[in-house]
Amino acid sequence: MNLVWLVFFSLVCFSPFLHGAVSPGAVNVGAIFTFNTINGKVARIAMKAAEDDINSDPSILGGRKFSITMHDSNFSGFMGIMSALDPTLSPLQYPYFIQTAPSDLFQTTAIAEMVSYYGWAEIIAVYSDDDQSRNGITALGDKLAERRCKISYKAALPPDPLANRSDVQGELVKILRMEPRIIVLHTFSRTGLLVFDVAQSLGMMDNGFAWIATTWLSTVLDSNSSLPTKTINSIQGALTLRPHTPDSKRKMDFVSRWNKLSNGSIGLNPYGLYAYDTVWMIANAMKMFLDQGNTISFSNDSKLSGLGSGTLNLGALSIFDGGKQLLKNILQTNMTGLTGPIQFNPDRSLMYPSYDILNAIETGYKQIGYWSNYSGLSVVPPETLYGQPANRSSSSQHLLSVVWPGGVTTRPRGWVFPDNGRQLKIGIPDRVSYQDFVSKLNGTDLVKGYCIDVFLAAIKFLPYAVPYKFIPFGDGHKNPSYTELVNQITHGVFDAVIGDVAIVTNRTRVVDFTQPYIESGLVVVAPVRKLNSSAWAFLRPFTLCMWVVTALFFLLVGAVVWILEHRINDEFRGPPKKQVVTILWFSFSTMFFAHREKTMSTLGRLVMIIWLFVVLIINSSYTASLTSILTVQQLSSPIKGIDTLLTSNDRIGFQVGSFAQNYLNEELSIATTRLVALGSPEEYATALANGTVAAIVDERPYMDLFLSEHCEFSIRGQEFTKSGWGFAFPRDSPLAIDMSTAILNLSENGDLQKIRDKWLTRKACSSQSSESGSEQLQLQSFWGLFLICGIACFLALFIYFCIMLRQFSRYLPEDSEPSVQGSSRSRRLQTFLSFADDKVDEWKSKSKRKRGDMISREDESVDGSERNQMDVSQETYK
Repeated sequence: MNLVWLVFFSLVCFSPFLHGAVSPGAVNVGAIFTFNTINGKVARIAMKAAEDDINSDPSILGGRKFSITMHDSNFSGFMGIMSALDPTLSPLQYPYFIQTAPSDLFQTTAIAEMVSYYGWAEIIAVYSDDDQSRNGITALGDKLAERRCKISYKAALPPDPLANRSDVQGELVKILRMEPRIIVLHTFSRTGLLVFDVAQSLGMMDNGFAWIATTWLSTVLDSNSSLPTKTINSIQGALTLRPHTPDSKRKMDFVSRWNKLSNGSIGLNPYGLYAYDTVWMIANAMKMFLDQGNTISFSNDSKLSGLGSGTLNLGALSIFDGGKQLLKNILQTNMTGLTGPIQFNPDRSLMYPSYDILNAIETGYKQIGYWSNYSGLSVVPPETLYGQPANRSSSSQHLLSVVWPGGVTTRPRGWVFPDNGRQLKIGIPDRVSYQDFVSKLNGTDLVKGYCIDVFLAAIKFLPYAVPYKFIPFGDGHKNPSYTELVNQITHGVFDAVIGDVAIVTNRTRVVDFTQPYIESGLVVVAPVRKLNSSAWAFLRPFTLCMWVVTALFFLLVGAVVWILEHRINDEFRGPPKKQVVTILWFSFSTMFFAHREKTMSTLGRLVMIIWLFVVLIINSSYTASLTSILTVQQLSSPIKGIDTLLTSNDRIGFQVGSFAQNYLNEELSIATTRLVALGSPEEYATALANGTVAAIVDERPYMDLFLSEHCEFSIRGQEFTKSGWGFAFPRDSPLAIDMSTAILNLSENGDLQKIRDKWLTRKACSSQSSESGSEQLQLQSFWGLFLICGIACFLALFIYFCIMLRQFSRYLPEDSEPSVQGSSRSRRLQTFLSFADDKVDEWKSKSKRKRGDMISREDESVDGSERNQMDVSQETYK
């Protein structure tokens, strides 16, 4: 954004000027720039210093003299050439173009990130109307758009130095009539200082404005040690960028030499450092070129032969034959200069471009941070972050405090309502029903309603005046389409839309909404009949399925506990008739926690703990539901909610102009033929009463008002969408943000609720929201408890039978008669059943007696065998 970068383009042209001679012992380089600018003066001194330093070291060019021939373009000749070229100087179009100072593209990116960091949405660009500045503003607009910001107005001034005070004042007066108060000034030092001077006289350097100047202002601050007091006062509070150059010993040594080199005529700025490094870069590339065995030679170009006239006499120029090799050597540069490490990206721009961010103050300037293409905004030097992972998150972006125009430290809001007599055109729906929300007084321009009162209360919280006028939208015969109403903002018909406007997805794509000021959502309203109390009202809390499953589990748990306790607990023993009674009594007495039988087994106690917990939950739920049924009026309807409508073919009513039609048709896939448009509460009541529609689908606030006067209808089910009502503004409108803050203030101090009570609170039928279907307890609400209890019973029985089988195998006497063992398995089953029915102590006693009898029989058998053997022995002896 300065002429200095054009200098670097000229330096790499590598052809001598028409008046320079080609000497075998010299390397001549041409430079074209405007001498009579700050950067031109600094660059001229820096390049001469570089030339002297190169020539003082014979090892650089092997004794050859390095000579720079400089030409003053004086804003005309060189700029005439540039007018015919692409302002971006793309290396794709101009392969010999290399930029050795940070590209303007990075400066525009830095400004865009600063605008986004401070939360501004719109800026005004003031610039010189030349190719270079226009290109910079175009790039700035693109970078702002990436961050959802924009340039709302471009104020073009005559090219520098042609702009005069009248030109500047004319543009700034226009800007004063506009809303944005963030101004980016992209020009040159002479025009830029004139803009600040005029801005101060117009009061544009006071509180509420913010100015961001491109690098031209930093060169003024760096190169002028004593600015006039008038100039200092005019730029106070402005922000500007300066190319960042890391501190180093070489840089400090050069800075200490500067006063001697410049004779105190001008201060050093970063562009002088870039000019110095550029000359050294060319010298090193030429050294490599010569070391590679190449020679310096030139030839004529027929393309330039027809350009002999004019100040520059381009027809006399010749082409450097070794240009491609020299270009390659330059692109391979890897050196450390006064500006730090010098390397090029594939696009031939410097790696790691960065800027200092300065704040002009009374004593000169203060640095508030840095910007780099690697890490964004930070308060630490960029080179300290290059070794860390790149972090461009919003939380990592930081700058120090700023003294803004007017001497304040509070960040400017960035926009105001201009004092030019223009009123905001606010569209409101011209409703014919539900006029409690928005209505127009007949024969007047006055409007009233809940939404209007909320808007009027919120606008009082704004710290500035907002002129406005309400403009009704609609034909007055039916409610207008709210989608069309919102779209009028995008067409420029309205500056905002106020009313009962639902915040839905397709609308948020084209406008910005404020914070919702009332909750809303679609509900289903249907006819209901009153359920009178009856002798069987106590059965209503549970559905039939719930009653059946509960009864089955009472019996199941009773049976399981009886099985687990039967062998060890006397209270679960006795005649069969008594045991059946015990099971039934124990089962249902647990409902009241009145069972007198004690459980003795561990498994039985475990089952009982789980079951009693289930019973506790069931009892509590039943009590609460029955209480509600007996104390609250109950309503019945076959429609239980939106699910009922989805599975039926009934016709559904909706309000004219509401988004409900699109939602039912597009989101829920309900056929258009089933949808009936209704325009008023009276039409709602008639259609529901005569069966034209089975139900109405509309937003909750409307339905609450409708039901307050029609007790024969009721809301069925729950809201099946969640949204709210808000005020609509154009995309990125700062007024939407301020109004959202005002609505939050109304909510916090209670005024929002007071406004709602004034317009929307009704007493009649206000309790008519209960429905029997929703109060009946379904099995699905308890199946988890029943599942847990069932698993516990199953596991307890499984463990119990495993233990029984183990005990049975241990205590079962082995039958000694083979014929009995193989005769029948029924006897073994009977034995097991007898084992399971007997009490543990009795079975153990029986087992002991049987074992004793078996042992006695075995002893008798052994004694008889011995006697027989003795008789045989005696006979043998005889």
